[in-house]
Amino acid sequence: MKILTAVLFLLLMLAPAAAQAADKDKEEDRLGLKGESALLLDAKTGAIIYEKSGYQKMYPASLTKIATAIYAIEKGSLDDVVSVSEHAAEEEGTSVYLESGEKVTLEKLLNGMLINSGNDAADAVAEYLDGSAAQFEQNFNEYLKNEIKVNGTHFTNPSGLYDENHYTTAYDMALITKYALKNKEFQSIFGTKELNWEGLSWDTTLVTHHLMLKGELPYDGVNGGKTGYVDQSKQTLATSAEKNGLQLIAIVLKGDWKKDVYEDTAAMFDYGFNGFENEFMPPGKKFSTGGKEFQTVKTELLTVPIDNRNPVITSSGQLQVQSKAGDTIQTIQLKENTPQEIQPVNETKTAVDESNNWNVAVKTTIGMIVLLIVVVAVYMNKRRRRHAE
Repeated sequence: MKILTAVLFLLLMLAPAAAQAADKDKEEDRLGLKGESALLLDAKTGAIIYEKSGYQKMYPASLTKIATAIYAIEKGSLDDVVSVSEHAAEEEGTSVYLESGEKVTLEKLLNGMLINSGNDAADAVAEYLDGSAAQFEQNFNEYLKNEIKVNGTHFTNPSGLYDENHYTTAYDMALITKYALKNKEFQSIFGTKELNWEGLSWDTTLVTHHLMLKGELPYDGVNGGKTGYVDQSKQTLATSAEKNGLQLIAIVLKGDWKKDVYEDTAAMFDYGFNGFENEFMPPGKKFSTGGKEFQTVKTELLTVPIDNRNPVITSSGQLQVQSKAGDTIQTIQLKENTPQEIQPVNETKTAVDESNNWNVAVKTTIGMIVLLIVVVAVYMNKRRRRHAE
């Protein structure tokens, strides 16, 4: 009996924690996503509209090539001619069948890398930029950290082939894609559906592997994308789309099946495009909380839920845009107005001013009365003189 009582007591103690964990899991996955990690980002504002385990360390597979492409565009020149090494030509995995010694422009290699996911093209790019795999790894990661400001990413190679130390997060991958999309050359390649390819040993038409961009699984507004797969990462997908003034980036990592990552992407886009919009907030807009006054310093672009447009203002002056579910999706730091800037009413000074004004009014009235008396006296004196004559 004592044992039974102890077991029941333990179950009662654990029940609330289990319920909270279940509620948390349900909240995180309220869109019913199948991928292990996912994130939806507004490319204009950086607002995180939705995330599921978005900061968990994951293997990106060929989504790595998004980072390699923008690194190459910013470090090299698209007209540069690259001599393909034997090592690059023999790289395993997806290929554009480069030959050792083949001369190819950097732009063509980036097209082969992003459109057809050529690992050989990625290796040729890395060797050209930094001379060796080791130097590329060092320079590449410094670039990602210093220029794009990611903190949960380390890449050991340019293609995304599996390595235990080759990882990222859905959030970092969205930031990398957001940064890359600011570049017109990257935008063009990222959104290319097909391209004629003439190589030393392979003439073909490259066709994007991304089924939404290709049109096999159409989604209105999709304008760029990259696929990825290795055994350890499973299916990965990066997609950009623009509609109703919103430009969104969807990242899905570790989906069991190809259809899963596309369904997850569509679900996030539906959620974003149907429930949010951009709104400008002018400089100098004031907010009050806890006896303090804050204001915007400059024009701010916000991502606001259509059904919950009132931001939360914290005691430290953070403007927090929240979704209907209560998630903070964007934060803006406001400037606190000092007492001098607010210019409160000084009651003592006001009383003195009013007293001074009263004194001036009394003196003015008395002066006018005296003047009137003098004028009347002069007039009456003149009149008496006339009668006397």
